[in-house]
Amino acid sequence: MSCKSSSWSIYNYSVHRLAHLSLTDLRRRYKSDEQRRHSHGDNITPDFLERALQRAKETLNGPKPPPPFIPSFEQLRIARRDKDAEINSRIRGPPLPSALSPEDDAEVSRLLGKRGIIAKAASLQVSDADLSRLRPGTWLNDEVINFYGQLILDRSASHPRNTSVKNGARSEKGSILNVHYFNSFFFEKLVREGYQKARLAKWTKKFDLFSKDVALIPINHGNSHWTAAAINFRRRRIESFDSMGVKRQDVFDLLREYVELEHLNKKSKPFDWTGWVDYCPRDTPQQENGYDCGVFTCQFLEALSRGVDSPFNFTQRNMAYLRRRMILEIARTELLGGT
Repeated sequence: MSCKSSSWSIYNYSVHRLAHLSLTDLRRRYKSDEQRRHSHGDNITPDFLERALQRAKETLNGPKPPPPFIPSFEQLRIARRDKDAEINSRIRGPPLPSALSPEDDAEVSRLLGKRGIIAKAASLQVSDADLSRLRPGTWLNDEVINFYGQLILDRSASHPRNTSVKNGARSEKGSILNVHYFNSFFFEKLVREGYQKARLAKWTKKFDLFSKDVALIPINHGNSHWTAAAINFRRRRIESFDSMGVKRQDVFDLLREYVELEHLNKKSKPFDWTGWVDYCPRDTPQQENGYDCGVFTCQFLEALSRGVDSPFNFTQRNMAYLRRRMILEIARTELLGGT
């Protein structure tokens, strides 16, 4: 039997039953249906309606609610600016001081008046002529750049987290990283002579470069500009930081070639580049003159040695303070920044 014929049979049966009900039965059934439909209104009394009406009148005659707050465009802009400043402050870390303490500043002035050798670290030394390069408006030389790098290297080597690092374990985020600092002649040799001819394999004969968190590299471009680069094993990045805002593809290419050849030489197999990227952040602090590039470079490398990622907490306005702080750090052979 089809569904249609079944439904028709049920309908005929219902009509047949209704046709045989008496008039009294039909009236009783209708009354019962009416009571069910209106049973929900049995509790609505005149008193209930009166109270509801009174409450409605009180609401209408009462004080009007305040209008909804709709911020203006200027208020939204200021709120967004303040929020962005708060976020950047957290990312960048605390702002740098505007000046050294009076005692330290007086010491810097005395140091600039000294003659002869000012400081020694490892096989490096800084003379009064070198130190004078940190006076305002002066371009830094290799001696200052490399001596500052030695201070970064010494701090890393003496840090408890790094003296106990074994089996290539990476340092914790935010700590003094396990770094190697190539001096300013490394990249020059890589460019002019290449890995084999410059015998760069000997530069890492006494340590495993691939166990480091990061390799730091100052670069002198044609005796006219300093930039910073890094082989960041911890973050899997070849990094370039230029205070003139130039993305230097030659730096990325040459450092990738160096890593590949170094790994073949030391590990006898190709380097695994899975997950590696070239990194040149757009928010790299920019210089506003032609002579502060060396200070920027030193500060990029110092920050990287502490695991600090872009954005950095220094800008052009901090250069005068950082120059005087670097004089103090070199003379004391100890970095003041970081922990």
